[in-house]
Amino acid sequence: MIRAWRRPGRARLPRGEGPWAWLAAGSISLSLLLLALLLVLLASRGLGHFWPSDVAQLTLADGRVLAGREVRQTPLPDAEGEERLYRTGNRDLNGDIWTWVPVADIETETYPRELMVLERRRWGDFIGRLVAWMPDEGERLQGEAAWEALRARLAEQVRWREEIARLRDRALLPLAARAEWDETPETNRVLGDVEARIRVLRDRMVGDLVVMESADGRRIRLPVEEILRARWPNAMSPVAKFADWGKGLWRFLSEGPRAGNVEGGVWPAIFGTILMVMLMSLLVTPFGVLAAVYLNEVAHQGRLTRLVRIGVRNLAGVPSIVYGVFGLGVFVYGLGGRLDQWFFEESLPSPTFGTGGLLWASLTLALLTLPVVIVATEEGLARIPDRQREGALALGATRLEMLSRVVLPMATPAMLTGMILAVARAAGEVAPLMLVGVAKLAPQVPLDGDFPFLHLERKFMHLGYHIFDTAFHSNDVQAAMPLVYATALLLVLVILVLNLTAIFLRHHLRSRHGSLSRL
Repeated sequence: MIRAWRRPGRARLPRGEGPWAWLAAGSISLSLLLLALLLVLLASRGLGHFWPSDVAQLTLADGRVLAGREVRQTPLPDAEGEERLYRTGNRDLNGDIWTWVPVADIETETYPRELMVLERRRWGDFIGRLVAWMPDEGERLQGEAAWEALRARLAEQVRWREEIARLRDRALLPLAARAEWDETPETNRVLGDVEARIRVLRDRMVGDLVVMESADGRRIRLPVEEILRARWPNAMSPVAKFADWGKGLWRFLSEGPRAGNVEGGVWPAIFGTILMVMLMSLLVTPFGVLAAVYLNEVAHQGRLTRLVRIGVRNLAGVPSIVYGVFGLGVFVYGLGGRLDQWFFEESLPSPTFGTGGLLWASLTLALLTLPVVIVATEEGLARIPDRQREGALALGATRLEMLSRVVLPMATPAMLTGMILAVARAAGEVAPLMLVGVAKLAPQVPLDGDFPFLHLERKFMHLGYHIFDTAFHSNDVQAAMPLVYATALLLVLVILVLNLTAIFLRHHLRSRHGSLSRL
């Protein structure tokens, strides 16, 4: 109950919790506000990258003509006027995709509807006008007929690329792996047939050309096989732009990276992150719960037990890179090297488990998050009243039955709390993964249809390392920054979904077994 001073001559001040409750509430509010601002920043910078913004054509005072998308406007270094940064593309013509233009030098700025943006496999985007369609066999087309022919061929190429990817993933790679240990004439014949079908599909994509003209009048012939998508952003309606934005966002979530992770999607990184976190949770939860049960329910509560508790809590403060070095030495070189000598001697000196992979990364992060699970579970066990244990024993239950049927179900919400904290920390760690299994670009995901289906020895991609690599190892940081923001937002959302799943499960179990009073 809040009481007030009644001393005359002084203003009435509330008594009770004092200012600490207000400070705590203010800190929480400030933290939530900063988190919301962070999400807004990541969403605005990341999701805006997929919006097909208009392309401006500029005529400058010196007579130059260029076309590009405005990125930002900043003051000049001498503070006299401003300059704009345009993404002009056409790296194969200009040597760069960025152009700074002083605002005072812009004489005219228009947005012609015929300006086209071509997304290419190499050299980045091309911005210009479509001049002609030159098929490998057939008539040269211009104007609207050239656009219709290009659009039809791009649709066919999408189907051919999907067919090539399907043959590669479901037939070629499994057959090649089988041929390494069971090379038979039948295997080689099937492998040759698949390779021939892939060559036929690739040959269909070669030969057609389009003639493009840049804003300053230079013409270039581009192979159609290098073009992924083509669009006229200045001629698109808001509804069409929104649909194109959705398709771009879906490609970011469903496709693999291109051009050194600067373009393309992050699907392998999403898959690798979720798979590693799930495997880590399966490894750390049993060990953490058993250790907490032993410390709280079985072990003698003496000096040694207190020293063990202090040691466990101190392990939570060890830098994560130390865990990475430990995992590299013990798991990769030690245990992995032994497994290669015992079971994969025929593959040596090429290592199977003696190099970084999914299993060693999951074990290292399980070791890193083990103190979190132990502490959270032990706190949950300590909150269970002794009368619950005494009542079960008084009714004739054995000690094992008391633990398994009374204590552990009531401590399940605390276990899930520990797992939530472990997932949040493991999903965001990067330093130890750089030593024990993460890769810049993994050609195959660790889970596929080839026996044994889950390949624990394979390297994998991770969203956190993808952010680090794209932000600091990219040749064009300016082009990579929107993808860094989008990937960071995606990582936050992945952690949020994993945590909400565990929170929902904890709430369900808490409502089933009843909440514990704070002692």
